[in-house]
Amino acid sequence: MENFIVSARKYRPATFSTVVGQSHITNTLKNAIRNNQLAQAFLFTGPRGVGKTTCARILAKTINCMNLDDTLEPCNVCESCESFNRNASFNIHELDAASNNSVDDIRTLVDQVRIPPQVGKYKVYIIDEVHMLSQAAFNAFLKTLEEPPAYAKFILATTEKHKIIPTILSRCQIYDFKRIGVNDIAELLAYVAKSESISAEAEALQIIAQKADGALRDALSIFDQLVSFTGKDLMYKHVVDNLNVLDYDYYFTITEYLFTGKLFDTLLVLDKVLESGFDGQHFLTGLGAHFRDLLVCSDEKTINLLETGDKIKARYLDQARSTDTNFLLKALNIIQKTDFTYKSSNNKRLHLEIALMQISVLHSAVESTHTPIAVSAGLVKKKIIADLPKPITKPPSAIQKMVENKLTPKVEKINQPSSDKNKSTSNVTSERGFMPGSISIREDVDEKQDENPEKEVFDTNSDEYKNSSQIDADKLKVVWKELVANIPADQPDLRSTLVGAMPTLSEEFKLYFEVRNPIEKKKLDDYKRVLLPEMRAKLNNKFITLEVIVNAVQPVASKPVSAVEKFNFLAKKNPVLIDMQKKFGLEPKY
Repeated sequence: MENFIVSARKYRPATFSTVVGQSHITNTLKNAIRNNQLAQAFLFTGPRGVGKTTCARILAKTINCMNLDDTLEPCNVCESCESFNRNASFNIHELDAASNNSVDDIRTLVDQVRIPPQVGKYKVYIIDEVHMLSQAAFNAFLKTLEEPPAYAKFILATTEKHKIIPTILSRCQIYDFKRIGVNDIAELLAYVAKSESISAEAEALQIIAQKADGALRDALSIFDQLVSFTGKDLMYKHVVDNLNVLDYDYYFTITEYLFTGKLFDTLLVLDKVLESGFDGQHFLTGLGAHFRDLLVCSDEKTINLLETGDKIKARYLDQARSTDTNFLLKALNIIQKTDFTYKSSNNKRLHLEIALMQISVLHSAVESTHTPIAVSAGLVKKKIIADLPKPITKPPSAIQKMVENKLTPKVEKINQPSSDKNKSTSNVTSERGFMPGSISIREDVDEKQDENPEKEVFDTNSDEYKNSSQIDADKLKVVWKELVANIPADQPDLRSTLVGAMPTLSEEFKLYFEVRNPIEKKKLDDYKRVLLPEMRAKLNNKFITLEVIVNAVQPVASKPVSAVEKFNFLAKKNPVLIDMQKKFGLEPKY
């Protein structure tokens, strides 16, 4: 029975031209060899499985080749190349720093550096996982790395560059390896499948490439695993089942249901996904990626960003034409928030279902297939104001006593002709009441503007007025909090004014709300045109009115601090203390 060689070893690149997805690295190294500008030390850094050690081995083999031509590829014929292919080269040394990370290991390496190569030009030392070296080992390595012999080259490889001390980094040329693209991995897998006489669907290879997350070694390992499972016929369905990957069909179907508002069909698909053993957050992440791909397909400029097979890409293009862009953006926002709070949720399934419910109701706001939603909170507010009836003036009425032991002076406004301006102002009082001891910072002009506020007139003797629903204090509290929460984000000062207090219920359906200054009163008076209709609708009473009253904050009396102040404060309450002071001749100390 022939020994099986895993694909990651069997198809490991042996020349620069066969390295996948790292052309920026290989081109630079070939030019350095061609121009005879090789550095004394290299640092190859990047994710796992992208070719760091492979490129290090190819570089070491190439610079020691005795028959190097203009293509800068090893000849595989000379003594140096043959010994390298047999893993018997005395000029190329590989050291695993994960298991040889002590000072003694580095000292042994330094002693070997002093011996020149017997065959070839250079002695190359490849140190893998170099970040695992101890601090003392790094320090022992510094001098040799800075001033090595002319024939010594060091190639360091690591996945965690940030763990290497700066003094080592400054002595190396740093090459950053990138993750290999999905299409590049899929092309290599297709080549491997063809070489192994394996029938593989392009979509199946795309799924393997996506699952590998940019690591070619992982992709080849997954490929070997799936070939063992399916034999010589690698089908898309087999890959999805074996890798526990959600099929594209789930996402296409659930997107169609969400866009058309079919909530119950959506929940059935979700149930099927969860019953199949998939994690809810995995489904949520995949749905977000699906919406992202649909957005990518909505414009020809970005369609190349979609890394899928041709058949799947055609389905994306078809669904992108029938899906509104604004819907996708709002849905992505909901998914992002849900994904952020998913782990902290106690009922994860309900948390996921609520997100789908929120997305499913977005379709009702879409006016047409490709018409963006242009309704904002500001436009809604303007429409409400435009639809309100114009306020009707009424004769002024007396302000009643406030609840919670807060009283306003009961005053009446005397109707006077507008031309009679010389009468005493003591007979004319504004209907606006003030709390005892309150002060006003309005100027005379502001007082004149508020002298005759426009108010609605209700017939208090009508049956409709008498039979109106009474205002429940608990319900009023709930409704008020809802209205405060819906204040537009561009009015934070108004929200801060309303969030900390509640309107006070006075006579029948009249509500009072106290503010600290006339500026806040002006803002709330302006917002009443929006606030009042919503309160009437939620409390089921169209006769509700809201009065805004300025009540300035009273200054806080200073507390006694010194001993004399404390004595005088107590003596006012108990005069006996003064007699005791005189009798015993006492004086309070400061």
